[in-house]
Amino acid sequence: MRPIKILAIVGSLRKDSYNRQLALLAKEIVGDRAEFEILDYSDVPLLNQDIENPPPEPVRRVREAVKSADGIWFFTPEYNHFFPGVLKNLIDWLSLPVGKEAPAIVKKPAAISGTTIGMHATACAQDHLVTLISYLDMDVMNKPRLTIPYIQEQLDSEGRVTLSKSRRYLERQADAFLAFVRKRVGDAGHEA
Repeated sequence: MRPIKILAIVGSLRKDSYNRQLALLAKEIVGDRAEFEILDYSDVPLLNQDIENPPPEPVRRVREAVKSADGIWFFTPEYNHFFPGVLKNLIDWLSLPVGKEAPAIVKKPAAISGTTIGMHATACAQDHLVTLISYLDMDVMNKPRLTIPYIQEQLDSEGRVTLSKSRRYLERQADAFLAFVRKRVGDAGHEA
């Protein structure tokens, strides 16, 4: 029985962003129950039809990573009540068909988490992200989603995310997403 493969996509390119730290905690929680990789897409250029065909190497690389994943777990901050432009750019690239193949993200199971320093957490950004990825025919796990406000209250003395108050919610979401993905992988006729 092959392990399922989860690909985390963080909506911030900052090396130590809170959402990247949240993804790393999710990886720790998932443990050996699945392969868990965080996608590096910092070298993906802005979408431009002049370079769309053939796509640049970084685009080919991220498409292959998404294609080989069984589930996509988004970790996004919220900028001005929306998810970041770098994440939108990546999704735009992933939404394009490659030759006669469907886009890499079609039918992929997806979960969404996010944290910010503000009181509204990432609820607006997540709603916008759900609208986009649902339109692009991803299989969204709408419950549970995770929004963590005031993340600065859950940092250690070195500024690292500890989730001292919210870890159980991330654990619950990880359990739910693994079950969600396993069911989809099994339903598709693969070994789960």
